Amino acid sequence: MNLFHLLKARHAAGKPVRVALIGAGKFGSMFLSQVPHVPGLEVPVIVDLDRERAREACRTVGWDAARIEATTFTQDGSKAASGNVDVIVEATGNPAVGIRHARAAIAAGKHIVMVNVEADVLAGPLLAQEARKAGVVYSLAYGDQPALTAEMVDWARATGFRVVAAGKGTKYLPSYHDVTPDGVWQHYGLTAAEAQSAGMNPQMFNSFLDGTKSAIEMAAIANATGLDVPADGLLFPACGVDDLPHVMRPREMGGVLEKSGVVEVVSSIERDGRPVFRDLRWGVYVVLEAPNDYAADCFRQYGLRTDATGRYAAMYKPYHLIGLELNISVLSAALRNEPTGQAFGFRGDVVAVAKRDLRASEMLDGEGGYTVWGKLMPAQASVTAGALPIGLAHRVKLTSDVARGAVVRWNDVAIDANDETVKVRRAMEAAFAMQQ
Repeated sequence: MNLFHLLKARHAAGKPVRVALIGAGKFGSMFLSQVPHVPGLEVPVIVDLDRERAREACRTVGWDAARIEATTFTQDGSKAASGNVDVIVEATGNPAVGIRHARAAIAAGKHIVMVNVEADVLAGPLLAQEARKAGVVYSLAYGDQPALTAEMVDWARATGFRVVAAGKGTKYLPSYHDVTPDGVWQHYGLTAAEAQSAGMNPQMFNSFLDGTKSAIEMAAIANATGLDVPADGLLFPACGVDDLPHVMRPREMGGVLEKSGVVEVVSSIERDGRPVFRDLRWGVYVVLEAPNDYAADCFRQYGLRTDATGRYAAMYKPYHLIGLELNISVLSAALRNEPTGQAFGFRGDVVAVAKRDLRASEMLDGEGGYTVWGKLMPAQASVTAGALPIGLAHRVKLTSDVARGAVVRWNDVAIDANDETVKVRRAMEAAFAMQQ
């Protein structure tokens, strides 16, 4: 709780925290909007495939001409690691690119904040291990739901509570797993023209809807906290904040969980489409268990909503502010040498599942696309089954037919074993898959 004080001291000493941003999309733009209001924080380098779009993003969020003129805009990601910066923010969303940028940052002795949770789930445990060995910070991005949830889990454990469940809310129906980019906008109450005029990417927004993004974020939380993942994937129970302690507890206690100590996502709509009362669509939560009768009595005395036993309670944060909160990660890495969430193990994986009957020779199109969606699996089960990670299910050709609803496997696709991303993933599996 002293980040601002530490930053003021750095600023007064004439040693600002310098950041290179890779990817000036929505998340990056939200971060950039805060920079002029934080003395002692500078962004001298912005990397984006479209340099003019990046400049326009800076203008849109309120940067003045002098600040823009003083900034280097480049398409070359290597400029981030080679520059005079303390922290690199990777916000591209591309897992292969993200892994490459993270490793370059670590090799250059720079802290890396990984907005790119897709890359983190594909190889985060290995990247974090490499960063620790190099004496730099590898961190999840504060403001995004995985880091916020990991923080709540850490709070609960540090105060002596047993974590029963943790996760986030989203809008979910089982039918969403089959939605493609062609049909995504009706679920957001938009027309295709309205979405296009707003610059919204249909495949990216479809990954939020079809369950893939939820699976990726829960895997990141599991890998950062050591929580387990459901054996057969996420349940997405409909649940409002008042019912969290009742619904999100083990089945033996009357809840929906297979056991205590798991990640899970709650839906903001009932299965018949009705809205959930006091939903958690934009927020995160942790359900905790009192370790003794005295603590349970304190739950009641201080107004916590509990289940009928009084032993299970919930804490939640109703909103997350994405890139507006990213400075917490940046400053924590630069000033405290601490991550805001980091993978310490390989507990959860996200695998590609066919959205329809797929035929050999078809090309997979990855997260949020027309061919596959991402399902959360225990890491050991994924590796044992030879399941193809969703992060590698992009622009690869099927060599076998795959039925709708079936998991795509490494043996079903033509994979280049010499591809650098594939090699990093295989190295991560070898190092971590059997350590659970």
